[in-house]
Amino acid sequence: MSDIPEGLYYTKEHEWIKVDGDQIIIGITDHAQNALTDIVYIELPEEGEDVGEMEEFAIVESVKSASPIFAPLAGKIVTVNFDLEDAPELMNDDPYGAGWIVKMELENSDSIGTLLSASDYKSEIGE
Repeated sequence: MSDIPEGLYYTKEHEWIKVDGDQIIIGITDHAQNALTDIVYIELPEEGEDVGEMEEFAIVESVKSASPIFAPLAGKIVTVNFDLEDAPELMNDDPYGAGWIVKMELENSDSIGTLLSASDYKSEIGE
């Protein structure tokens, strides 16, 4: 079974979202990293980049495939986890910690309510 922490939000595309003050932190779920297997590369976005809701902002490559990462909500990327350039495996080893991808300022913080809860995500992936 996948690790699905309470207190985070999730998308059907397997991103997790943590609210951190007026920003959100985005990464891929434990379920996603398990499906991808060994992550070997990530194409990261630029800091300051504006992204729309469900717009692709990064690409994760594993030994199996390449998968787009989507912005769950519209906003501006304010911080990028550049540690992933040298250690993309952090997304496998610690998806909810050191494996985070970006921090964003939201266009509309009320839109957080449209995301899945931990129990909703568990149902979505059949766990």
